[in-house]
Amino acid sequence: MEQRTFIFEIGDFLVSSEILTECFCCDYEKCGGCCCIIGDSGAPVEENEIPLMKENFANYSPYLTAKGIREIERQGFAIRDYDNDLVTPLVENRECAYCCFDEKDNCFCAIEKGYLYNGGKFRKPVSCSLYPIRVSTLSNGKTALNLHRWSICDEAFEKGRKEGIKVFRFLKEPIVRAFGQEFYSALEEASRSLTAS
Repeated sequence: MEQRTFIFEIGDFLVSSEILTECFCCDYEKCGGCCCIIGDSGAPVEENEIPLMKENFANYSPYLTAKGIREIERQGFAIRDYDNDLVTPLVENRECAYCCFDEKDNCFCAIEKGYLYNGGKFRKPVSCSLYPIRVSTLSNGKTALNLHRWSICDEAFEKGRKEGIKVFRFLKEPIVRAFGQEFYSALEEASRSLTAS
C-alpha cells in the first residue's frame, strides 16, 4: 500500500514526510556525477554563498576546466536563470562551470575538491549537498523542504531502498551543517513517531 505524503512543521520549517519515508543513496559508480551536467539550469545558489565562492576561488580554481574559468569570468560566480532564480553558470548550456573531470570523464565539484585538498572554507552550494532535498522560501517566511525526483537518480532511490537508508539519514551531515543538530534531532523524533503510528 502506498504511503500517504503530508507536510509537518519544525519551527519555521515545513517538511515533506517523503524526506523521512523515502530511501536514497547516491550510486556514483553508475551515474558518474551526471546531475552536475544534465539539466537546463545551474545549481541553486544562496545569496550569502556568492562572497564565499569569490573568497575561496584560489582554493578551487586549480581544479576548474579552462572553459569553466572562462564562463565564471564572463558570467560571474552566480547568475539569474529564466525563472529569476540564483544559480551557478553553465558551460555551453551544459555542465556547471564548477565541474571538474577525471580521466574517465567522471564529474566532480571543483569547489568541494578545493575544500577537501586545499584548505578551502566553503564546501559547495548547500543545494548540491542537500540533493535530493530542495529548499525554498515561502511568501509567509517559512522554509519548505521537499523531495525532488529526477530520472537520472532512479538508481540512487533504488539503492537506498535496497540498503534501507532514508533520505534524511543519508543527508545527515549536510542537514546538520545547513540547519543545525537540533533540527536533525527533530527529524529523527518525527521519524520515530511516524514508525510508531
